Amino acid sequence: MTIPGGPAHVPVLLERCVGLLAPALTGPDAVVVDCTLGMGGHAEALLSGTPARLIGLDRDPEALRRSAERLAPYAARTTFVHAVYDELPAVLADLGLTSVQGILFDLGVSSLQLDEADRGFAYAQDAPLDMRMDPTRGRTAADIVNTYPGKDLARVLREYGDERFAGRIADAIVRERSSEPFTSSARLAELVRTAIPAATRRTGGHPAKRTFQALRIEVNDELGVLRRAVPAALDALAIGGRIVVLSYQSLEDRIVKAELVARSTTDVPVDLPFVPEGSQTELRLLVRGSEKASAAEIETNPRAASVRLRAAERQRAA
Repeated sequence: MTIPGGPAHVPVLLERCVGLLAPALTGPDAVVVDCTLGMGGHAEALLSGTPARLIGLDRDPEALRRSAERLAPYAARTTFVHAVYDELPAVLADLGLTSVQGILFDLGVSSLQLDEADRGFAYAQDAPLDMRMDPTRGRTAADIVNTYPGKDLARVLREYGDERFAGRIADAIVRERSSEPFTSSARLAELVRTAIPAATRRTGGHPAKRTFQALRIEVNDELGVLRRAVPAALDALAIGGRIVVLSYQSLEDRIVKAELVARSTTDVPVDLPFVPEGSQTELRLLVRGSEKASAAEIETNPRAASVRLRAAERQRAA
């Protein structure tokens, strides 16, 4: 199958995602939900490769607008909803659906958000210190940087960015913001660079990478949303329905793994020659552990370097 895709956006593990979801999307009434529509690359491949109706969710209005343009040839089979993916149950209820046959999550920051400099996600480009995936609501990164107590800033950087020098960076932020609030990504990136010991700055990429990741996660409540969204998505799957999740950092992957493993584990002894009726697990894992992108894909699409794919099929009701 030829997978379509725009030249400016290369979806991660595209063929693998479609291959895993497609067997559940063969029926005439099949519905697949792309919970993180983004630029619409995965959605386009699912629409071209299956007969399913697609529901596309995104918290970013600009992503919805661009995807609607891209997917215009499939307008009869698409529905776009401005929503965060933990709002999936309400979205399905509003559409009169009790279950769906496929669900896809492509987590983290989207290509659109990274590539649009004025969104403030990129530490290498100066922009307003925003980082909201939905620019229409919620607090900005500037709000957090300028108002959080030092100990809370340090906690965010440590927990969400795995930043060894979280305390030093937080102290520097508190000290500098007392004379002038932070409004730009460049000023914050430079402060982080100077707060980290010179020897450490020589390795590991841009010194501000972990700080910006941590602030982005805090601004968008990414882990809290994910903790609510994964169980809700699994509950929404029809019997025989499939879910695929792409994670890009260990905190996300840990949440996804825990939920999938919990619902695919049985207390039936492994040496029993059959599974007693009623003891079948709710989920059947479709991949062993998590899958990574190939070296060839990473070479052509560097954003695939950190991806971890997990997938499962629903076998019975909870």
